[in-house]
Amino acid sequence: MARRSALSIRIVEGKNLPAKDITGSSDPYCIVKIDNEAIIRTATVWKTLSPFWGEEYEVQLHPTFHSISIYVMDEDALSRDDVIGKVCITRTMLAEHPKGYSGWVSLSEVDPDEEVQGEIHLRVELLEREGRRLRCTVLEARDLAKKDRNGASDPFVRVSYNGKMQESTVVKKSCYPRWNEAFEFELPDPAAEKLCVEVWDWDLVSKNDFLGKVVVSVQGLQAAGYQEGWFRLQPDTAKPREDGRRGSLGSLQLQVRLRDETVLPSHCYQPLVQLLCQEMKAGHQAGQVHLVTLLDETTTAECRQEVAINLVKLFLGQGLVKEFLDLLFELELAKPCEPNTLFRSNSLASKSMESFLKVTGMQYLHAVLGPTISRVFEEKKYVELDPSKVEIKDVGCSGLHRVQTESEVMEQGRQLLQSYLGELLDAISKSASTCPPVIRAAFRQLFQRVGERFPQHQHTQFVAVTSFLCLRFFSPAIMTPKLFHLRETHADARTSRTLLLLAKVGHGDSGERMDGSESNDSIVPWSAGCADGPLLASAAKKLHFCLTSEALSFSKSPGAERCGSIALANIRAAEKVEEKSFGSCHVMQVVYVDEAGQQETAYLQCKCVNELNQWLSALRKVCNNNPQLLCAYHPGIFRGDKWTCCHQKDRTGPGCDRSRHSITLQDWSDPLEPDVEAQRLFQHLHGLQQPLREKYWELMEAGEPQSGPRGCGEGAPLPLALRRLFEVLQDLDRRHRQLPPVCPAALELQT
Repeated sequence: MARRSALSIRIVEGKNLPAKDITGSSDPYCIVKIDNEAIIRTATVWKTLSPFWGEEYEVQLHPTFHSISIYVMDEDALSRDDVIGKVCITRTMLAEHPKGYSGWVSLSEVDPDEEVQGEIHLRVELLEREGRRLRCTVLEARDLAKKDRNGASDPFVRVSYNGKMQESTVVKKSCYPRWNEAFEFELPDPAAEKLCVEVWDWDLVSKNDFLGKVVVSVQGLQAAGYQEGWFRLQPDTAKPREDGRRGSLGSLQLQVRLRDETVLPSHCYQPLVQLLCQEMKAGHQAGQVHLVTLLDETTTAECRQEVAINLVKLFLGQGLVKEFLDLLFELELAKPCEPNTLFRSNSLASKSMESFLKVTGMQYLHAVLGPTISRVFEEKKYVELDPSKVEIKDVGCSGLHRVQTESEVMEQGRQLLQSYLGELLDAISKSASTCPPVIRAAFRQLFQRVGERFPQHQHTQFVAVTSFLCLRFFSPAIMTPKLFHLRETHADARTSRTLLLLAKVGHGDSGERMDGSESNDSIVPWSAGCADGPLLASAAKKLHFCLTSEALSFSKSPGAERCGSIALANIRAAEKVEEKSFGSCHVMQVVYVDEAGQQETAYLQCKCVNELNQWLSALRKVCNNNPQLLCAYHPGIFRGDKWTCCHQKDRTGPGCDRSRHSITLQDWSDPLEPDVEAQRLFQHLHGLQQPLREKYWELMEAGEPQSGPRGCGEGAPLPLALRRLFEVLQDLDRRHRQLPPVCPAALELQT
């Protein structure tokens, strides 16, 4: 059994953002932080106050996370990026919207006193000797906010009780300070209610920066007499807030959903999986009501995409995806439909085929479209076919300028578009042998079913295939290559227009109607891909890293002899490194055990936060089941005679921050997780029990009259499969109810 939290985030667009540049515009992008740790960075949309991103992510987290913050930034080439505003969504807020939160959210100003993070380790106790006294021992803190330019802080603690205040010593240049200092106060009768512990960053010239505080209830302490643990630092809520801070910074359109999932052992889901598989193996029979049909009719449009992807992945894992799609084709074609509009609706069949193509065909898509998309981005040619949108411009060499005519501009655009399209069609026509066999088999079934349904319209078979391959796969990827990972950035306005026209012409619509270093003091910067990528050694030597299911290896170039490797079974942690350690950002560390059994660390640098988290995520996934994974690690390096993070002098001492093995990014290329897919289908079906019963009785009443009570009790005339489904759902529901409840306080203590 595993408990986990899955966070789905879609950053759609922004509007009415303030201008941050002298041009009267901004270059906005978003940073997504989970508990103040940067996880995602969207692409920059240049020169706009109403950016569209459309980027979506799914992050696996530990169930104890507290909040998600989305910062809107303005990118600057010559200075530090400006903060436009932020949106903060707490875990409690997400729990109040089990189906997810969707809508526009106003940006709020970023207040330094609210930008707190980290935890502090306290021991608070009541002393009875020499009169009643209250002792607070401040042991250590971790993951404090970085307030100084050196990428650290100089933290100290103020402990206040009953109008008296005491201060700790200052720990220089550390976000992981260790004090181990005790402070005692006289305990009046009656006792004052609150003990306040504040953490500050000491500054020599300017005023001290607030790092967060913890308030301990003395009344609760009197009952137990003793309390010790890690306490999360909180912002200063006593500070008055200005009402005008919201609403003037623009807003973001977001879709955020949190799933708290308890995944049972595999055998618990076998009855549900077997029932669904029996339906697929039986196929379509005249007059039979299928569970898939009822699922399609009772699932709302907003949930259909999610259900489709769960079913596709489940049947892929069972080797029945062809049978599943074939059944959907048959059921869809049995409905009244027109030949030229086949599969244009957002039915379960359409959504399932769309999801199937993305899961199984992304590498194929990249191979086919990649060269042409790259050419369009690199050439940045002006292409326009609409006379009302043509921009007339000067052409020619110096001194011989002349104005192009409208027809010349359109002819030039037509020739460029024809060149792009010819290259694209040539790549598609030559790709048949590289198209995944499972996709070819699915299209072969579709072609056959449509031919049987419309024997008098031979072209309809091709329309059906191209409606999926072009309209739902190739065309969306051409129009928005960033969302299909074909490019790292969004297209500018000119390139975007070219891609739009190419997508339209490509599916026949020419109008506007388209519906390892081993030294602790060196790092290896690397440019990452999903499973392999080049690295640059600190000595300016270029290395190429490759992550397989067995090892993280590196060589001087792709295909060259391997220089070295780290066995995945020997990896103990993959974590981030403090920026101040090397004076560089986006550095990660891989802690592993070498052949001699000695613990070593390789430091590697990525070029952006996205690549950093992609590599961390990939390594954590393949090492998730390793024995002896580290529970704590050092986010700094051992330099001279101490760790730069916590200043410990013992090189082999325990880490000062907890490791984050559970934080991973989901991707289309991830291995299938049948238990997770079955759990999500159970949750969906469990919520549909009443609509399924109602739909069943509608079908029964529309057929032959039935006697007997209406319901699902004994003797009710339910089809065997549907009756069995209710039994399976009730059994799974019973198993979930028997699980011990999740105690947030206990989970916090474990961390």
